[in-house]
Amino acid sequence: MNFDRIVCFDLEMCCWNDGRTSRTGEIIEIGVAELDLNTGRIVRRAQHYVRPEHDEISPFCTELTGIKPDLIEKNGKPLATILRSIEQKFGGRHKIYAAWGHDDRILMKECVAKELKAPFREYLNLATLFKLQRHVTNKRLGQRAAMEIAGLSWEGRQHSGYVDAYNLARLAATMFCEKEQLINDK
Repeated sequence: MNFDRIVCFDLEMCCWNDGRTSRTGEIIEIGVAELDLNTGRIVRRAQHYVRPEHDEISPFCTELTGIKPDLIEKNGKPLATILRSIEQKFGGRHKIYAAWGHDDRILMKECVAKELKAPFREYLNLATLFKLQRHVTNKRLGQRAAMEIAGLSWEGRQHSGYVDAYNLARLAATMFCEKEQLINDK
């Protein structure tokens, strides 16, 4: 297990606002950003579009995520292909993976449904870890609010897996890397 790196990831899923029963749809994007804990630098990033097998990308989903059906049609790949790619490029089961909230459960559920192997063994819920810090008094906050508490401004379009994973890695650096290291690396 490599304890010098954390692979932050974020999922975007099919979603609707047309009165359907609230549920998580299939994954349509996985953003990944790898943080080197020794240097405090983000050393690798990736954006993967996933072609859903049973869901569709609604106009609401496009408005929220910026992901259009034709983008998925052109660039989307099966989830199995994406997971193999992530495992090869980011170290898979030899790295610690992290997300904000329960993206691990969402990914595992879809892996079970599609009979796929999960790309990781170790997972950190950075939302829980952030809220455990003594200076955090509001225990009901999202990633963007957590970044403000940490003194970081959000970069890019929210609800893009690629952007959200990058911002999460930046937040993780404030949690796990020495402050002097972050100042010197800027």
